[in-house]
Amino acid sequence: MISTSVAWLAGRRLLAGVIAVGLVTVALVAATAAANAATPDKTDTSAGSTTASVPSFWDPRRRPERPDMSRISLVRFMTEVDFPPFNYAGADGNPTGFNVDLARLICEELKVACTMQMRRFDTLIDSLNDNRGDAAIASMSVTAETRKRVDFSDPYYRPVARFVARRDSGIEVSTPEHLEAKKIGVIARTAHEAYLRALFTEAEVVPYPTLEAAREALQRREVDLLFADAFTLAFWLNGTDSANCCMFVGGPYSEGRYFGEGIGIAVKRGNDTLRQAFNWALFRLWEKGAFADLWLRYFPVNPY
Repeated sequence: MISTSVAWLAGRRLLAGVIAVGLVTVALVAATAAANAATPDKTDTSAGSTTASVPSFWDPRRRPERPDMSRISLVRFMTEVDFPPFNYAGADGNPTGFNVDLARLICEELKVACTMQMRRFDTLIDSLNDNRGDAAIASMSVTAETRKRVDFSDPYYRPVARFVARRDSGIEVSTPEHLEAKKIGVIARTAHEAYLRALFTEAEVVPYPTLEAAREALQRREVDLLFADAFTLAFWLNGTDSANCCMFVGGPYSEGRYFGEGIGIAVKRGNDTLRQAFNWALFRLWEKGAFADLWLRYFPVNPY
């Protein structure tokens, strides 16, 4: 159902920017089995086992209408590569991740052929406006600035930041007064560092060049906590690299001025047909439980 050509990109995106070394285009493959219906806010992880929370980003009272797709036979998606768990190279070298799999589900729901181009994050908007692609699904934040250049689908998740501490740290609260004099690791020159310096003025902010370096510092006890993107941290906490060392402390921080208003699929300004088609498909995937299934596959540790 879905076919295209191939080009290769390996890039690394932090909130501060992107470093990229190549470019790829790959074919999206149709998602396999249809998802079972599930309650959107609570979904069983296995029969008879405990339940895991799945956040809902859609209002069941606002059912979007499917636009006329008769003139659209192909959707050229674009994303970046190295931003796990949303976009990254799989074991076979092909792109995978939450965004890539969500694009597959959208294409299946719309019954249209799709391609996936891997590009540097900082080129995606220009590529849209130059008609080198039709949509960007790359964890792009909806902000006042990005809205000036592209249009967005409804948000399919909202970025939040959280603190992580070692399990034996004894730290249970993450308010500024409770973290006074604590050493907090953070990625340098990001919104997370700016947020800490603005609101956690009595803590010692320790910037690191990469998230990996900050995580290692936490594991080596060089810092007391780590503050970063909650989704990336949840992916790490649930993986083997963390060795079950650490846990979330306190609730999520979601201030839009620092972390954006939400994450949507970007389209060229004025492309209402495609934007509304994505809104319809996203709502349908949520309603059917397919979004919940995909969410739990990538985020068994709840980022929220």
